[in-house]
Amino acid sequence: MDYRIDRNSGVATYLQIVQQTKHALRLGLLLSGDKLPTAKEVVAATAINPNTVLKAYRELEREGLVAPKPGLGTFVLRSLAREEGTADSPLRAELAQWAARARRAGLGREDVAALVASVVEQEFGAEQRGEG
Repeated sequence: MDYRIDRNSGVATYLQIVQQTKHALRLGLLLSGDKLPTAKEVVAATAINPNTVLKAYRELEREGLVAPKPGLGTFVLRSLAREEGTADSPLRAELAQWAARARRAGLGREDVAALVASVVEQEFGAEQRGEG
């Protein structure tokens, strides 16, 4: 698991680690029993404070997703993956094809993100508001 920290995102660094870990869990890139990188490894790769990494791991532990094993590291307890949403699913392949078409059409990363966010809000927003 390689974490990428965007210092300009406005999102707290520890939350970026939490979010990226959850994304990996949803995509099936991290599975039950997998070991997360040590705080020392994350610090070496990202130049962030070790306490930030530990805070993120504590949040993931609080959510029941990981557990520390003293002297061994932090391990995944459960996956968030659904077969239809894993990294090798047909839905992901379709989305990748769509993203490639959007790029060829001249849309940039932010254009695509805005378009996807609006469709997700349209499709799932009513559910969250209790309208679905």
